[in-house]
Amino acid sequence: MGIILSIIIGCLAGFCAGKLMKGGGFGLVMNLILGLLGGALGGWLFDLLGITWGGLLGQLGTAIVGAAVILFVASLLKK
Repeated sequence: MGIILSIIIGCLAGFCAGKLMKGGGFGLVMNLILGLLGGALGGWLFDLLGITWGGLLGQLGTAIVGAAVILFVASLLKK
């Protein structure tokens, strides 16, 4: 059940990050895929910085931050 929940959180994070980023990101499907990657990146970044958020909302927040970072970098590369 853990991997399914991680996928759901990653997709939700990609959707939220796409709404937060100026221009809406890269479309729904690509934002969902980037959200999955963002969940992993957010966890790695927060671990590197020593930041811990607990619970389901913490995981979602971490994934949103990671997805927003990936969307930002991808938008720079898109130009």
